[in-house]
Amino acid sequence: MSVPDLAAVDLTGFAEGHDTECWRRLGAVVLPVDRDGQQVWGTRFSVWAPNAQAVRLVGDFNGWHGEQTWLERIDGTGVWATFCEGVGSGALYKFEVQGPDGGWQLKADPMARFCESAPHTASIVYDSNYAWNDDQWLWYRGETQFHQAPMSIYEVHLGSWRQGLSYLELADQLTDYVVEQGFTHVEFLPVMEHPFRGSWGYHVTGFFAPQSRLGQPDEFRHLVDRLHQAGIGVIMDWVPGHFATDAWALARFDGTPLYEHPDPRRGWHPDWGSYIFDFGRPEVKSFLTSNALWWVDQFHIDALRVDAVASMLYLDYSRNDGEWEPNVHGGNENLEAIELLRTVNTHLYQRQPGVVMIAEESTTYPGVTRRVDQGGLGFGFKWNMGWMNDSLRYLGRRPEHRSFHHHEMTFAMSYAYTENFILPISHDEVVHGKGSMYERVPEDEWRKFATLKAFYAFMWSHPGKQLLFMGTEFGQEREFSEERSLDWEQTERWGHGGVQRTVAALNRVYRDHPALWRLDSDHRGFRWIDPNHADANVFSYLRFDAQGDMIACVVNFSGDPHQNLRIGLPAGGTWDEILNTDASELDGTGNFGNLGQVVATEVASHGFDHSAEVTVPPLSAVFLAQHLRPEPVAEDGDDD
Repeated sequence: MSVPDLAAVDLTGFAEGHDTECWRRLGAVVLPVDRDGQQVWGTRFSVWAPNAQAVRLVGDFNGWHGEQTWLERIDGTGVWATFCEGVGSGALYKFEVQGPDGGWQLKADPMARFCESAPHTASIVYDSNYAWNDDQWLWYRGETQFHQAPMSIYEVHLGSWRQGLSYLELADQLTDYVVEQGFTHVEFLPVMEHPFRGSWGYHVTGFFAPQSRLGQPDEFRHLVDRLHQAGIGVIMDWVPGHFATDAWALARFDGTPLYEHPDPRRGWHPDWGSYIFDFGRPEVKSFLTSNALWWVDQFHIDALRVDAVASMLYLDYSRNDGEWEPNVHGGNENLEAIELLRTVNTHLYQRQPGVVMIAEESTTYPGVTRRVDQGGLGFGFKWNMGWMNDSLRYLGRRPEHRSFHHHEMTFAMSYAYTENFILPISHDEVVHGKGSMYERVPEDEWRKFATLKAFYAFMWSHPGKQLLFMGTEFGQEREFSEERSLDWEQTERWGHGGVQRTVAALNRVYRDHPALWRLDSDHRGFRWIDPNHADANVFSYLRFDAQGDMIACVVNFSGDPHQNLRIGLPAGGTWDEILNTDASELDGTGNFGNLGQVVATEVASHGFDHSAEVTVPPLSAVFLAQHLRPEPVAEDGDDD
């Protein structure tokens, strides 16, 4: 043990809020130091605890006796550090921190790369030696503008997708399933270390450590790598808005409010019973900015979905009058949190080609997906919570009542281009008594399955990327619970299997037709055929890609078939039926269809010069694509 190989100058950026890679300086770092010309390997332990009187290190390498290993304060930094020769990956440790009151507390390392699984709480020294094999994916990601690319997201809680699977087992089984279903991305509920399973990862104790219940950090890297090699992007939930109150973790780390804001009006979250970060403190800003980059840089995560952004933006979020303090301008915006989000978004976009930042933001805060240099927050996408609430409300109505609420399905188009949207049917919509998607739909089993298939077709063809939570893709009957696996046996049954095959078919059609995604954020990509056909519960519209691809979508949410339904079309000739959710192979009736195509003639309708008569089955959707005949190939001698 000696004076650590870390100087105050190395920590200047951290203290000023500019350090974006503080994992290189803080925590347990395995490295060599020079001792009298000889290279000696060990682990440097360092921790930020500015108000501590003393800090000791305990671990399985010193018999858990802190008196043997004291850390030294690095003047002017608030950081304590030491070097332990011979200590390497796999060593268990904690910091023993003496607060201003003289009391000692055992604390896990805020920068731990690996942690023990609950109920144990020690940090674990970890030095990655993973060799990545996803160069081709990273090149593709860097070259792709995801606003103009397909993005179909499968949201997963890793611990219960198939309960008991490790990261290594998920790398095979989850990857194969996502490829089979045709999704372009997976999104993981938070994988950061958390002791309470019922929090689904949203009450974090180890921000730099993948949860150890499922395996080691390099095994999580393998899962990401395997998905990338299969052409699947990986999104991860990131939770910078609050943290868990466990006494052995971040809470009052050095005996004083350190990571949390000292004023409970800003430092305590009444909804979730958790601490709120002190976003204006430079060291906390360095911690959170570094944490975002850590997952993108060290684990090759492609996108971060930032949880509960609204709770960060507003000082009066979930607070009554008198329970919050205005900002310096007298407003309710949390200026420090806004600055943090802008900093994180700007930095990640600059550092990591193709990375995407996604906001779960439920208010009308302006410019969430506008560039920072144009006054926005700088996110790439925002969850469209308004669309989600309106459409689920409509879905839950009986067919005979839907005509009175037609606008619930059309209203989202009035603001569809104010932000870059993702349409989410997430885990939050199938828990806490809300019922599963299957349970939300009224009436009998056949109508439930038919309605789900029609709804997903509406969702896949609506402007915006789409997200489905696991289990909803086959109409699982029960609500989600982290205590059990999905009810996979249901996929072998009629109806559930049909919904599952419909989602796979939608993903195939979606990928194959740029009209369904290229202009998601551009008004040129959508045009209503008839938004007002309320008495029939029918929605008809067109999607374009500005390069000739056109899809006509007709969705019928009534219980009656609509035959000889005339729809206006922008071009004459043959239009191929590329999807019919009532098809027998999708567990539909197979009784209603268009024999594979319709013909548009010069009969004006709905503002178009051409139109066609189509058949739309009950509680079903039909997609039609303009049939473009290939140019004839010139025979030899005919090209002069």
